[in-house]
Amino acid sequence: MSYDLVIRGGTVLDGTGTEGFTADIAVRDGKIETIGKVDARGSEEIEAEGAIVTPGFVDIHTHYDGLSTWANRMNPSSHHGVTTVVMGNCGVGFAPVRETDHGMLIELMEGVEDIPGVALHEGLPWAWESFPDYLDFLESRHFDMDIATQLPHAALRVYVMGDRGARREEATPEDIAEMKRLTHEAMKAGALGFSSSRTLNHRSINGDPTPSLTAAQAELIGIAEGVKEAGTGAVLEMISDFDGFETEFEILMSMVDAGQAPMTISLLQVGQNPDGWRRLLGAIDKANNEGRTVKGQVAPRAVGLLLGLSTNRPALGTSSATLRSIMKLPMHEKLERMRDASFRQRVLEEAADMPETFFHYLWPMESNWDYEPSPQDSIASRARAKGVSSQELAYDLMMANDGEQLMYRTFANYQHGNLDICREMLLAENTVPGLGDGGAHVGIISDASFVTFLLTHWGRDRKRGSLIDLPTLVKRQTQDTARAVRLYDRGLLKAGMKADINVIDYDNLRLTHPYTVHDLPSGAPRLEQKATGYLATVVNGAVTYRNGEATDALSGRLIRGPQPLAVGQ
Repeated sequence: MSYDLVIRGGTVLDGTGTEGFTADIAVRDGKIETIGKVDARGSEEIEAEGAIVTPGFVDIHTHYDGLSTWANRMNPSSHHGVTTVVMGNCGVGFAPVRETDHGMLIELMEGVEDIPGVALHEGLPWAWESFPDYLDFLESRHFDMDIATQLPHAALRVYVMGDRGARREEATPEDIAEMKRLTHEAMKAGALGFSSSRTLNHRSINGDPTPSLTAAQAELIGIAEGVKEAGTGAVLEMISDFDGFETEFEILMSMVDAGQAPMTISLLQVGQNPDGWRRLLGAIDKANNEGRTVKGQVAPRAVGLLLGLSTNRPALGTSSATLRSIMKLPMHEKLERMRDASFRQRVLEEAADMPETFFHYLWPMESNWDYEPSPQDSIASRARAKGVSSQELAYDLMMANDGEQLMYRTFANYQHGNLDICREMLLAENTVPGLGDGGAHVGIISDASFVTFLLTHWGRDRKRGSLIDLPTLVKRQTQDTARAVRLYDRGLLKAGMKADINVIDYDNLRLTHPYTVHDLPSGAPRLEQKATGYLATVVNGAVTYRNGEATDALSGRLIRGPQPLAVGQ
């Protein structure tokens, strides 16, 4: 007997949270067939002695909605051991859509998720109108990982209501009935679930709030009923500002009840209400105690912007029109202008009124960069020590490394100057890792690396507080994330499960610094970030990456809807 693939002698962390054990793993026809001592050979073999072997990572919060229509590789997630992504989050996406609304959906995605409109205009093939048509198109494509997608509320609302939906007018009973019908159709066709946004932070590139912002309870319940009546077991994903907390949470729970569906809700610490996340987590816990299935989606570190001359925004933010005016120039021209004394003076005068608190949460990403930086190392603290203004120091640092120097500006999960609250969120009973936004905010955020950071920082490298044991971390990013979105056929290393596997040199697992590439359609820029230490990533039994480099295998496919437990599980 021979196998397609045998991984030999690694320390298996199987996704259950139990301690690792040494074993071989044999794969045939895209499934794990045997774990233990394997004597038979494989057509392909991986020597894993000294390495850890984990299930492939499942990232439930991405925005590869555009990229997946023109590209095969879902970077940067591919570089971080991710073998399954869920897109269509936050209520934005590209189906269903009428031809007259192509531009509107692009403007919304560009504004909400910071994906260059020029890339979307050139890259999107628009070979669909209905959501089932969109899934059929995706199913015709091959990827370096499996992808699942959700029905986005904004697209659905505009498809049914036209300009009335975009203007956030209240849906009529007829509108709601049609949204319910189309939701039922989308779930039957293979949507993993339904997503919506109720936050003012989500606006189109023109500044218009997302169409779903003020959707009434009746509309949300009607859509949820469409989810339930399809009978596929689909899921719900929501983000909200929770203005009028009790009423808003009640509305979301009415969706859970009407849809008989699990829900995930974005859970973050924000500056204006640094303890508000505890209230939301308490309400989530109460909902679960009452028999619902609700999870808070949490981040393993601060959500932070990458500022500098090579990204979408300089380290002085939007305070200086003079500085903003050069941001689209080639780098050598930017640097030439910035070295001019009169230019520097104008920029600093325009930025003089920036609040000093901005610089309390701004750090240069240096060679020994730690994503849990000390307040003493902030730009504000360094500037005081040097006897210069924070604006002057930030200006000068931007020009370091030939203009490629990045600055890290935290805006969520870092109000106390450490990651203690992230640890608390990660270990809470009713949370699950998420919010990495792979494919989104491509010119200013690089949080698809959350997955690698989770293992390295919390399992090994943290200097400013307690660690988390590695088996628990692996479970959180595999079994727990998979089950949160009802993908029960993956996330565990057991016979009969999908052969989505990582082989990792954990001692040498490291994040590299983010950097800018110009590989989007039209040459538009995006941030890329890689990692060292991933010896192999396996998707559906085929090795897609070896030592961080892509192979020829594109074994990832569209996932149509929730997936049942593998046979025998």
